[in-house]
Amino acid sequence: MNAELVRYIDSIHRDRGIDKEVLFVALEDALTTAIRKHYDLDDDFFLNFDRETGQMESNYELQFEEFGRIFAQTVKQNWFTRIREAERDVLYREYEEKIGDIITGTVQRFEGDSVVIALGKVEGFLPRSEKVRGEIYHVGDRVRTLVLDVKKVGLKVKITLSRASTGLVRRLFELEVPEIADGILEVRKLEREPGYRTKIAVNSTDSRVDCVGACVGVHGTRIKSIIDELGGERIDIIRWTEDPQQMLINALKPAEVSHIQLDEVTHKALVLVEPDNLSLAIGRRGQNVRLASQLTGWEIDIMTRAELEETLAREEEEENRRQTGETGEPQEISSEEAVPGEEGKPNESVISGEISAETPPAEAGPSNPSSPNPSVEAKDFTADGSPDSIDSEASNKKELDTQNQASQDQAFQDRATQEEAANEASQGIEAPELKTQNIEIGTQEQDQDLAIEAQNQETLGMDTQGIETKSTETEDPGEESAEQSAEKPAS
Repeated sequence: MNAELVRYIDSIHRDRGIDKEVLFVALEDALTTAIRKHYDLDDDFFLNFDRETGQMESNYELQFEEFGRIFAQTVKQNWFTRIREAERDVLYREYEEKIGDIITGTVQRFEGDSVVIALGKVEGFLPRSEKVRGEIYHVGDRVRTLVLDVKKVGLKVKITLSRASTGLVRRLFELEVPEIADGILEVRKLEREPGYRTKIAVNSTDSRVDCVGACVGVHGTRIKSIIDELGGERIDIIRWTEDPQQMLINALKPAEVSHIQLDEVTHKALVLVEPDNLSLAIGRRGQNVRLASQLTGWEIDIMTRAELEETLAREEEEENRRQTGETGEPQEISSEEAVPGEEGKPNESVISGEISAETPPAEAGPSNPSSPNPSVEAKDFTADGSPDSIDSEASNKKELDTQNQASQDQAFQDRATQEEAANEASQGIEAPELKTQNIEIGTQEQDQDLAIEAQNQETLGMDTQGIETKSTETEDPGEESAEQSAEKPAS
């Protein structure tokens, strides 16, 4: 039995990679715990095995035939639990060293949105957040993934894999380009949008080696294998430089840049391109400019020269408006806010050469139509700041006040005349023209009344005299209506 125990432990050691000492210690702990519980012994009991022969040594006389089946099952369960824990620790140490490396596995099954990939003795999980959009996986497919994280979960090891990490592209370049592994080329920075585009900045420590050409390879063989592994994802290889302007130019390729202006304070870059290169510089859904901004660390604003001129003109106009408001240029105020004049005169609301709505437009301006606007002249002279300009401004203002006062007086007189006429009309005093119109209206009403009366008499069948009278009236209606209108008093 002792020899069989040694062979069994050696077999577990080869199959699962667990150290023999760990297996012997686990068996000793399982037996010691079970015997102490069975015999209710103290801590002074010990038991150990010889590592070469498997002979057991103890400070008590033990007869294993007396323990029975339950004792054996308890020892076996405890020992296997310790073996699984040891195996978990071995796998954890193994894959913890592979974090950031590329491993190849086979798609085994799907659990929700996650893909379970068999990695040999353990399974890896490819969650939805680490999958590349557009990639489709089938059971049995071989997939190259990056080990992203390793954790202990119970008696198992959970390995998280990734296909969307930037580390996957970096490791692919290190595998395909030997100069990177040798230290001749250096990957300075890498930005990626999984499934769409990647920008990688490389630098060469040897001036004889072209960093971009080494990454591309002869006839593009190196870069082609990387693109195929990433499912056709586009890769831009950029030459790294410490000059920010040249770095921006390289980062925005394949677009051609016309001019770059940098703002060191806000860390923003204004990039001008030709109209036919604008869409190429921005990229599909803004990918090119977004990745270039992340790669260089500058906030990039791309526009054409025409757009820049339009933007500058708009900003200049807004600045002029703002400055005009700050310089205190007079603004229009309503008639309610106007300052009342002297001696009961109407209110004045003359601001910057404009007359209020109460003054007729013909009387608002100066006597000479060809003379310039006094408000404009006052504004220009005020900006001059000289003593002559100040005197001229005062004289122009005084002349303007005089003209406005005269126009207000005339408007007041016209309003008074209209009010007097309205009062006379309300008291019953009519003008001759109004009386003549009233007489004509009364005559027309009498003619209408006579015509209606004649029709009524004809309908009722009045006597012959009435009929003759009717005929006479119809022959000369104008004369009879005139006589009747003369007999009837005017209304």
